[in-house]
Amino acid sequence: MHATPLEPLRYRGRTLSDADIESIRQLIAAHPTLSRHALSQELCRSWDWKQPNGALRDMVCRGLMLMLHRAGVIELPAVRNSPPPRAVARQQPEPVVADNRALQGPLHSIGSISIEQVRRTGNEALFNSLMNQYHYLGYEQPVGEHLKYLVTAPDGQAIACLAWSSAPRHIGCRDRFIGWDLEARKRNLGLLAYNTRFLILPWVRVPHLASHLLGLMASRIARDWQQLYAHPIYMLETFVDPTRFRGTCYRAANWIALGRTTGRGKNDLTHQANRSEKEVLVYPLHRRFRERLMQ
Repeated sequence: MHATPLEPLRYRGRTLSDADIESIRQLIAAHPTLSRHALSQELCRSWDWKQPNGALRDMVCRGLMLMLHRAGVIELPAVRNSPPPRAVARQQPEPVVADNRALQGPLHSIGSISIEQVRRTGNEALFNSLMNQYHYLGYEQPVGEHLKYLVTAPDGQAIACLAWSSAPRHIGCRDRFIGWDLEARKRNLGLLAYNTRFLILPWVRVPHLASHLLGLMASRIARDWQQLYAHPIYMLETFVDPTRFRGTCYRAANWIALGRTTGRGKNDLTHQANRSEKEVLVYPLHRRFRERLMQ
């Protein structure tokens, strides 16, 4: 017996009508042998629910169906293969023996620096391992849209890594800076990119390298994002822990300090601070970024 929702259900900004829920029930009834994974893919195709690059929104759809199942609104088939625990499924990257020759001196003495986007390439494992070994936060597998960059010296020695991902949903000072209301933020959040990790490897001692790399990234990341995900980005953002860092390289690269986070985290349920506050810095990539982000 299916429960009937007393009020409209919402998931990830989508309001589900009675017709939507009935279409899911009919889909399940029409395909009794399909797994939950296969059903979510069928629903994505039925609703034409796709990412801008054409890929199915399978993970979002699975979350939606699981929510409805737990609420008693639909009945999914039994789980066929229990997934391994997250800690097992996402094993730590294999350590690599890095080229740790000391690199010191003024920026102009290094020569031509290479920045390679390594996601889905042969160098992604090297990036993951370096980040896990040498960044104080370690490596964390991103969820959603993301890019990974490996920076090398002219002789091929790895000297830095930068990771970018989808932006957090709600940052008060950022949203006020843009001028977003709730609906504009929901529509356009994907047009921001968040610098989740920035690592200069410990054997590198080159003044002004970090701000120089941020400048190079600002000149290319929008093009790379468009190529992989088929949509633009108009602003970059990052968080800096003021108990550890001063954010000097971001300021030197003309990033704008907006304020601090609340310290509650994205999954806060108590409305109480449970972590250190972070300083929020942004870098607009387009002179009309506000107009583009408000459309």
